[in-house]
Amino acid sequence: MPQFVIERNMPGVGQLSVSDLKGASQTSCQVLRDLGPDIQWVHSYVTDNKIYCIYRAPDEELIREHAERGGFPANSISQVHSVIDPTTAE
Repeated sequence: MPQFVIERNMPGVGQLSVSDLKGASQTSCQVLRDLGPDIQWVHSYVTDNKIYCIYRAPDEELIREHAERGGFPANSISQVHSVIDPTTAE
């Protein structure tokens, strides 16, 4: 299944409490359950003012629907074509 990187502009998100992040995660997971098995949240990186999320889904449209239903921004959605790491150099 295709993998995507979602950039969410959320000023101050890096200052949210563990409880706030847990609540956002619970909202996301509930929307994912409602949408069914065709979309999967892999993990996210929280920075000062953005969250970068990795998702698997058949297309960008389903990711946008998740964001809309969950009340999350999806400012940029990019399909991942390759993953590289230090072992790629070997």
